[in-house]
Amino acid sequence: MNDDLGLFTDDAGDAPRGGRAEERERLHRRRRRRIVTAFSGILVLLIVVGGAGYGVLQLLRLGSYEDYEGTGNGQVVIEVQPGETTSAIAGTLSERDVVASAAAFVQAAEGNSEIKGIQPGFYLMRSRMSGQAAVERIVSDKARAGMVEIRGGMQLADHNLPGGKVKKGILARLAAATCAREGNSQGCISKEELTRAATETPAAELGLPDWAAGAVSDVPHPRRRLEGLLLPGIYHVQPTAGPVEVLRSVLSDSFDKLRAVGLSNLASESGHSRYELLRIASLVQSEGITEDFGKVARVIENRLAIDMRLELDSTINYVVEDPQLYTDDEDRAEKGPYNTYNRTGLPPTPISAPSTAAVRAAANPAEGDWKYFVKCRKDGTSCFSKTFEGHKQAQDKAESNGV
Repeated sequence: MNDDLGLFTDDAGDAPRGGRAEERERLHRRRRRRIVTAFSGILVLLIVVGGAGYGVLQLLRLGSYEDYEGTGNGQVVIEVQPGETTSAIAGTLSERDVVASAAAFVQAAEGNSEIKGIQPGFYLMRSRMSGQAAVERIVSDKARAGMVEIRGGMQLADHNLPGGKVKKGILARLAAATCAREGNSQGCISKEELTRAATETPAAELGLPDWAAGAVSDVPHPRRRLEGLLLPGIYHVQPTAGPVEVLRSVLSDSFDKLRAVGLSNLASESGHSRYELLRIASLVQSEGITEDFGKVARVIENRLAIDMRLELDSTINYVVEDPQLYTDDEDRAEKGPYNTYNRTGLPPTPISAPSTAAVRAAANPAEGDWKYFVKCRKDGTSCFSKTFEGHKQAQDKAESNGV
């Protein structure tokens, strides 16, 4: 019996072989737990060290924490570039001594959801502001400076409106955007200074590309030579900038917009030069609502094709002192390069800022053989006609609709 039992013990006779296997399994499990625990500890240590390292890098990048007290004094103009982070803005503010340190601004900005909504452009800040005061100011409307919106159909010059009101033109709006002081006009460029710069500054100095510089070199009224070259959109004007610098900046942005819309290809496909296409687009913009742009463009093309006078009131209103929806016989009898009632072809320059929709419509007119149109509904919609008889009927419809 002892020999048989010996078959189930190890050489030393200490324990059954089955128990020995279980003991080995327990040892393996303990080793695995130790390894996992050790690995977890190393991982936590790496995370802590990494986080500390990142914090150190942040501190090195932002610099030490210092902060001013109060809301500051004087005035400092800073620019926020597209895509800049809060830290990048903080760096600019620190460099300009708006805040004592970038870290002061970043810390004050934590938890402020508006800080992520800061748009590119110029801001009027103050010197030696606390981080909290700088954050509160930069997200407020009163800090925003130099922003100008140009809308489709706007013109360079001011225009009189019924009731003695004046519709400010693009140049007046740009001039106002250069004001560098809150609540007064100190530091502003005048509308007259900007008009003089637009009229007299060499095209190359204004940054006009060759095709535009050549096209405006001999326009009959030099003060109108930049008309139509500023597309609708938001423009950022640096406060305190000079007249030429302002014009060069906004023109550069506008030509970027023209390249983005594909002006060169659109012109080639339409059979017009780039400048001709802008002239047509400005007429389309000034004569119709967006829904009618394609049809208005087709009427213009159909008339140009047979050397028929365009007879557009918008071109006459462009130069009269008190423009009206419909011109009178006296206005239409006045001779001049913009009077499309007594001369054929396009006016020498665009007559307004054409939208990208108007540019595309000018390049790709709707299909049709219309030669006449008139606003016939109060929402601005036009009625289009193939014949003069049809046009007269549309005019009667306009009158009955109270347009």
